[in-house]
Amino acid sequence: MTDYEIPANLMGVQRPRIECCPQYATTLGDAAIELARLAGLELDPWQQWLLRNALGQTDETYWNPVLGAWMPKSSAYEIGIVLARQNGKGAFLEALELAWLFLAGIKTIVHSAHEFATSREHFQRIEGLITNTPELKGELARGGIKWSHGDESITLATGQRLLFKTRTKGAIRGFSPDKIVMDEAMILKQEAVKAMMYAMSARPDAQIVYTGSAGDEESEHFGRVRERGIKKSDPRLFFAEWSADVCDILCRPDCTDHDDPADPYTWAKANPALGYRIQPQNIESERQADPEGFLVERLSVGNWPKTGEAWAVIPEAAWKARIDELSSIHTTPVFSIDTSPDQKWSCIAAVGGNGEGGVHGEITGREMGDGSVRMDYRPGTRWVIARAKEIHEKNKRATWVIDKGTQAGTYIPALEKAGLKIVSPTTREVAQACGDFYAAVVPRGEGQKPDFWHIDQPELSTAVANAGKRELADLWAWDKRNSASDISPLVAVTNALWGYRQTVNKPKPKPMAAWGR
Repeated sequence: MTDYEIPANLMGVQRPRIECCPQYATTLGDAAIELARLAGLELDPWQQWLLRNALGQTDETYWNPVLGAWMPKSSAYEIGIVLARQNGKGAFLEALELAWLFLAGIKTIVHSAHEFATSREHFQRIEGLITNTPELKGELARGGIKWSHGDESITLATGQRLLFKTRTKGAIRGFSPDKIVMDEAMILKQEAVKAMMYAMSARPDAQIVYTGSAGDEESEHFGRVRERGIKKSDPRLFFAEWSADVCDILCRPDCTDHDDPADPYTWAKANPALGYRIQPQNIESERQADPEGFLVERLSVGNWPKTGEAWAVIPEAAWKARIDELSSIHTTPVFSIDTSPDQKWSCIAAVGGNGEGGVHGEITGREMGDGSVRMDYRPGTRWVIARAKEIHEKNKRATWVIDKGTQAGTYIPALEKAGLKIVSPTTREVAQACGDFYAAVVPRGEGQKPDFWHIDQPELSTAVANAGKRELADLWAWDKRNSASDISPLVAVTNALWGYRQTVNKPKPKPMAAWGR
């Protein structure tokens, strides 16, 4: 059982952990909530909040031929919702589609899913809501419910249609929908997005909705929607994610900055329907039975694809301005080792004074017999200890910086046994090192001129170009997990620079007389 006591009357958190909400002037949300209630659909507070934002409207209008009136345009062009299973996402979509049909006068709506069974089930639910509500059933066209396999639809007397499709390249050829719902968006293929999105380019009030659970490395399109939602970079995107912020492999064992999967309050953060239709005892059983799957399926912790923008942190112009092909280390170097979280790549780097008042950093390497250099940025981890010992034999006085809270920390016992002097920064010092590296490369104004130089090694430049950052309270650090590619060369150089600064700025011993001797 969990080490925590499950609180009585524990309820899910009704607002998402991550949200990006466009401004709206008015909303059809409240009317949609009443319409859903009329159809026998009582919505939770979080579902009502979603509706108000999804049905938000601007001051700009367009002519709606179904209603014969000028109507406000929607504030959100795209809507993305990440939510664990069994919370009630389908009920929100049912209420949204009812509102589009019976309140907003939308001409053509397409509801799509990856699997036919999922699309069919949603059709059956919304068909039941309409046909069991006399006020709505009376709006149907004669023969307005079509049950054909793979071609289900609901048509009103006004000619409005709600179509149900599975996702294929030709699923909506010949249609020009006003609204599209893409359920199961975590397995959404780019071809399907293209086929559907560009079919609505000419519609005056187009909207596209993505809903699904946590994504994986294949969830490229949904992942890009989520990334924009996190950045709040798109004024026409409404994004909401109920999820837990749990530790990853970059966290130290004593980390207290993230959510504990065993804590019932973590469950509540990721499951707004907890206490409404999901029982905490069942969640605890899920956690015990499948700890790894629990993170994805119940806490919405996804392994999202890395889609970072190039040069997002260090500007390309600033990095290229620090190139000096003749630069080299003229002092005792400080070395650093870093290994990627998945242990696929490792890197050894060195930083030292360049003899001209500046600092030089590079990936180390070994000169081969044919005149080439074998870089110390290679796949795997097995080569690291032997190569570090080899470097140490030629640099006995050098300091080595290894962050013991990362995968590279596993090298420390063997290297210390071999006589290497290891220094390990704290979490705060790691973040300070990142800020110092940035200041050493990017001009910051009068009195803060960059002093870092490099020889434009492709491996290091690529890491700098693809690096992202993660916030740490009032500081930040390199984001190994979500950067667009492996950034271990950048991390190694950053840590080596920190070690070099520590060495240079270390107070010198006081003369004997100063100690009163």
